[in-house]
Amino acid sequence: MNYIFEIMPSLLDGTEMTLSIFVLTLVFSLPLGLICALGRCSKFKILNAVLRFYIWLMRGTPLLLQLIFVFYGLPLLGTGIVLPRYAAALVAFVLNYTAYFAEIFRGGLQSIDRGQYESAGVLRLTYWQTIRKIIAPQVMKIVVPSIGNEVINLIKDSSLVYVIGLGDLLRAGNVASSRDVSLIPLVLVGIIYLALTAVFTWMLQNVEAVYGKWK
Repeated sequence: MNYIFEIMPSLLDGTEMTLSIFVLTLVFSLPLGLICALGRCSKFKILNAVLRFYIWLMRGTPLLLQLIFVFYGLPLLGTGIVLPRYAAALVAFVLNYTAYFAEIFRGGLQSIDRGQYESAGVLRLTYWQTIRKIIAPQVMKIVVPSIGNEVINLIKDSSLVYVIGLGDLLRAGNVASSRDVSLIPLVLVGIIYLALTAVFTWMLQNVEAVYGKWK
């Protein structure tokens, strides 16, 4: 037990980094994903094509490769863009998850009967009023389960930031395990990840239950 108390501060510091990346990625990528989905559903062909290419690129390449490219690749290309480690990780995660959320939202938007837009027009609702008051609640009911899967994946994907030297939860566990030649730190890391996953799964189930009542 004494050993566990000794290594817990470093593991908790790593957990703080993991949660920071997790929360900020969601804060930025969810609204950006919705905006991209609306763009994909628009009639502007150029915008549609650009967004389609972006989504294809982000979903077709590993997040690990994107992290390496943003942090190491951009300076090598002579762009003059040199991001700190944390900022680089956040940019890569937001770009990646925005693409996934965009496709989830697009599927939800396209499942809505187009007649509802016409009915909203009869009621003299603007486009954004229609989206906010009529379309969004229905879309959320459809997409919440898929978003929940991506949220759980994000918790685990956050461990990839070790590749650019950020001290996340997994890195803290690896350092302690290598230093002390013990599996206990990695077991604790697994327990913390399971606890985080359990908490967010419970939260998502409550959100799903709320939107499940919407008819």
